[in-house]
Amino acid sequence: MLYRYMAGAVAARTGDEMSGPALLVAGLAVTGSPLTASWLLAGLTVSAAFGGPLLGVLLDRARRPGRLLACCLLGYATGLLLVLYGLGRVPDAALIGVAVVAGLLGPALTGGWTAQLPRVAGPERLSRANALDSMSYNVAGLAGPAVVGLVASAGGGTATVLVCAGLLIAALPAAWSLPPVRARSAAPAAVHAHPAAPGSPADGGAAGRGRAIRVELVEGFAVIWRNATLRRATAGSAVSCCGLAMLVVSAPVLGAELTGESGHGALLLAVTAASGLAANAVIAAWGRVRRWDRVLAWGTAVLGAGMALAAGAGTFWAAVVAAAVAGAGEGPQLTALFSVRHREAPARLRSQVFTTGASLKITSFAIGSALAGPLAAYSASSALVAGAVLQAVAVAVLTAGRRDKGSPGEASRSARGGR
Repeated sequence: MLYRYMAGAVAARTGDEMSGPALLVAGLAVTGSPLTASWLLAGLTVSAAFGGPLLGVLLDRARRPGRLLACCLLGYATGLLLVLYGLGRVPDAALIGVAVVAGLLGPALTGGWTAQLPRVAGPERLSRANALDSMSYNVAGLAGPAVVGLVASAGGGTATVLVCAGLLIAALPAAWSLPPVRARSAAPAAVHAHPAAPGSPADGGAAGRGRAIRVELVEGFAVIWRNATLRRATAGSAVSCCGLAMLVVSAPVLGAELTGESGHGALLLAVTAASGLAANAVIAAWGRVRRWDRVLAWGTAVLGAGMALAAGAGTFWAAVVAAAVAGAGEGPQLTALFSVRHREAPARLRSQVFTTGASLKITSFAIGSALAGPLAAYSASSALVAGAVLQAVAVAVLTAGRRDKGSPGEASRSARGGR
């Protein structure tokens, strides 16, 4: 089951990594307008902040969450194909609207999928499975942009969207076959705390179901806020992701500054992804790690150190070394983040914790990309320094107050109180 999960995760996440660049390439190829292409990408990413929490509630409530994930994959692929079909045929505003709707489903391909991992791997294999799951992100980050470049060169810009949709559809069987949620012997604590009234979540009516979604949305945000470890991990990873966008945006500029070819910047990003993949492979082979909180903070620190080294790189090979250092931090950082979420999140709210976290990271990456553009236009080094500073801020967030009760002991208390 784990291998089927991994195959589906790699296909879905590679398609997800391809989707943004594919829309950019296809939009530019058909319309010739960089503005239209960039707005399509913005529409696909900006709506994730709104879709993630709601998707998490629906996944947590589903008896067969894998089937809901399959529907999200199909909806995301359909949205991309509709945009492709409409390019040059319908107004740009309508296509951007379609991209926004499709983007609501984006967190299902990341956090929503990862939230199902405990039912696939079981508690005894969860640590290794987390490392393997993180590796799927590294593989997707390495393969997605590369596939877009190869397909665009061989078959044109529109072909990239077709290949992207094909990968998403290829992941459908794996999603559909994910194990169901086991029947729970007790009702959630929130239901026990108050008598069931007409229209309440405990009541079976349509109004009750509608209100239950609102209540569970509040509960999901509350469990992140009240659990100090989850709060630090969520806030710190969002700040770090904003800084990571500085590296992604400035890499082509750095490549051009050092070699005269912006395409060498893609090689730097590939080195970062490959280094993260190797680091996670070491973690997967090593086995159980006891203090994932420390790994999360140290991984963020190493990522920041790599960005600082890249800012001061005087040669391309020095930049390659810096990119490898950044990847050596980014890979374990992601594995540690997943492990902390799995450990701390109550089982009945796990999907919402993951999709909310994914939404915040996607949104913070979009903000970081917008801020990085003017900085990178001035110089790649300025954007990289800003990114390294954001990583330092993220480390401060991740380590602030860590001596308080917000660690493994809090995890069990929070889980008992939130189940």
